Amino acid sequence: MKRRRFLKTTTAASGVALPGSTAARAIAQDRSSKPNLVIIHCDELNFRTLGCYRDTLPPEQAFMWGKAKGATCDTPHIDRIAREGALCTKFYAATPVCSPSRSSFISGQYPQNTPVTNNSVHLGDEVVSFAELLTRAGYSTGYGGKWHLDGQGKPQWAPKRKFGFQDNRYMFNRGHWKQLEDTPEGPRVKARQNGKPSYSVAGADKDSFATDFLTSKAMDFIARHRNKPFCYMLSIPDPHGPDTVRAPYDTMFDDKVLEKPRTFDKDATQSPSWAKPSPKCHYKMAQYHGMMKCIDDNVGRLTRHLEKLGLLDNTILIFTADHGDMRGEHHRQNKGVPLEASAKVPFLVRYPKAIPARRRVNQVLNTVDFLPTMLSLMKVESAGREEGRDCSSILTTGRSPEGWRDVTFMRSTGQPENNRVGWIAAVTPRYKLVLSSLEAPWLLDLKEDPDELTNFIRGPRHREIAKSLALELMNYGREFRDPYCSHPTVKAQLTALVG
Repeated sequence: MKRRRFLKTTTAASGVALPGSTAARAIAQDRSSKPNLVIIHCDELNFRTLGCYRDTLPPEQAFMWGKAKGATCDTPHIDRIAREGALCTKFYAATPVCSPSRSSFISGQYPQNTPVTNNSVHLGDEVVSFAELLTRAGYSTGYGGKWHLDGQGKPQWAPKRKFGFQDNRYMFNRGHWKQLEDTPEGPRVKARQNGKPSYSVAGADKDSFATDFLTSKAMDFIARHRNKPFCYMLSIPDPHGPDTVRAPYDTMFDDKVLEKPRTFDKDATQSPSWAKPSPKCHYKMAQYHGMMKCIDDNVGRLTRHLEKLGLLDNTILIFTADHGDMRGEHHRQNKGVPLEASAKVPFLVRYPKAIPARRRVNQVLNTVDFLPTMLSLMKVESAGREEGRDCSSILTTGRSPEGWRDVTFMRSTGQPENNRVGWIAAVTPRYKLVLSSLEAPWLLDLKEDPDELTNFIRGPRHREIAKSLALELMNYGREFRDPYCSHPTVKAQLTALVG
């Protein structure tokens, strides 16, 4: 085939306009004026597993499971995003549990107003997601992976309510499936037991393992939509349990070299109800690190894919998670508490056109801040429903916007009932004021006690801090209609702290 004919044929087949044509110029202008958005969103990720976050911590906090080979996981591809962009050291989940956190991230609203305050609750039909707003602005949008915002369906592929994600064929509502596959009827869980989907990892490979499979689908979407602005959210169901991963990642690390976390043997009698040690708890990390290594390798695949297509520098690339995992700290597993390993999550963003390399953001941010911040950065008008803050100037200039108050808020799952309440917290880069109807208020000081074992609420040096955070919580409760702040016991605690 002659070169001229080959170019014409392949151009038509790929849908790419010839250079110099009017269509090509229009595409180039559209692509350059509107950044793409790619979000890599993991589930239950302990931030200490990332090299770039360990670099922000003193050794005793960075190497929670020891420094021996195999006790930590190297994450060079995720670290690259931090090195070439911004790393947020204080990014918290509005509620450190799957569905509520995801609802706040998608909507820019606090969980109680979405109204997803527990897992497997339907996201309100009235919610306007960032994907819907980007769709209105001319973006092609897609989603692959765990959704967890459409009730009890499991796996429930391609939920009918798309919330702006036009291509949601690889979205599934619930589950932490290890193997996926395409069929003539659509995607399904590959591992089966008695004809039903199974979490089995046996036989998984680089094509079927969920992290690899979903990353490939994200790459396919990007390739198909590379000639116009696009947004894709890749929601990886790992490193959430079950703690299993495909070969060769399943043998890369060894639990025998692990040390107990510093707080593993904490005194239960000195703990608040929301941070009591769990009866059954381990700190095994080999399979968890294996899942993280697989995730990191796939971040590398996706990044190289964007580079090869010439899209990387015009793409806002984000790596984050819905919440953390205690992994043995405070003798606990999983999430749901206001402690760092549970509530703090990684948030990395690379966009060299606006965000300088190696930016360190130390202001306290929240999942509710994602929507207003990204839309502002992308110059897309919001629906005016968001309750989070526009933090784009912090990412681009390092400076807080005018009137900035360096405090955010977290809450436990559920709603007050039977005269009991979970917990609610006001958080700054250094302090956490945590209130509950089950015990006296707690004030954590992350500078004086990074292990979060001591209650500073009675210390004279901390009295004004507690008062100011109590005022912030009272204002938050009124403005964002959080019933936890109106619970009689919590209300009385706030009044007493304010004096």
